[in-house]
Amino acid sequence: MTERSRFERKPANPSPWKGKPSRPSQDTAKFAAAEPVAATEPRAARPTCEMRLYGRNACLAAFARRPQDLRKVYLSEVRLQELKPVLAWCARNKLGYRMVENSDLDKLTGSRHHEGVCFEMLRPQPSTLASLLASQPRAPQASLLVWLDGVGNPHNLGALLRSAAHFSVAGVIVPASSSLDLSGAAARVAEGGAEAVTLVRVDDDLEAFAQLRSAGYDLAATVPRDGQSIYATRLSARTVLVFGAEGEGMSKALIEAADQRLTIPGSGVIESLNIAASAAIVLGEYGRQIRSGS
Repeated sequence: MTERSRFERKPANPSPWKGKPSRPSQDTAKFAAAEPVAATEPRAARPTCEMRLYGRNACLAAFARRPQDLRKVYLSEVRLQELKPVLAWCARNKLGYRMVENSDLDKLTGSRHHEGVCFEMLRPQPSTLASLLASQPRAPQASLLVWLDGVGNPHNLGALLRSAAHFSVAGVIVPASSSLDLSGAAARVAEGGAEAVTLVRVDDDLEAFAQLRSAGYDLAATVPRDGQSIYATRLSARTVLVFGAEGEGMSKALIEAADQRLTIPGSGVIESLNIAASAAIVLGEYGRQIRSGS
């Protein structure tokens, strides 16, 4: 069931926007009076070029980087003071905003983890591998990318993006056939990291490998067994770290194409770590090696 259909599944029920309003504070009344666009019922359908972001850090990071993509704001009263600059932007640009109850935000976002705010925004413009590589420093300067093969869980993507932003990963590459995409859930878990890391889709894996190698990158595949210990391996300053899905792992073609096969040593009690945990460890080790020069 989609996010939209959850919100509209019982049209016969009274609209949450038509309930009896609570007594507004002075700030609430001020901004409600200034609302430039009537925000009664949600639109019947949201354009596919738009998405709903929710969570404080995800929303603020998106607004800070691309305010022109904002289309509408829903917030609870507790977020009013913090979001005054956003609401002022809405007023200047004739964008709708609405003070709502947490129960309404639960329905809008399909989650209880919205933290009192939801932004409707245009999706980031899609990027290409060529443009991503052009934005990176030239070889032999350091540059780190991530390739995801078979990963589909949005929470894993969000956690990985958070770590990727922390360790200065420039971009995450996924095959065009992958169902993985940035969602509101992934962006919330990323805590703003989704705005700092470019997501790129590639149509042809072999052509992408050739582009990456031409730009001076080595491919390092992370595997649960039969690889070199990450702590005993010297990583290239220009590396593409490849992570596969839990269970199935990455494709045989990717493993064979890799210049290095890396394993995180452990007790052996379990086969492997969650991909988000694995990524944080490997990204951190890459960062340590680059900083220390060892």
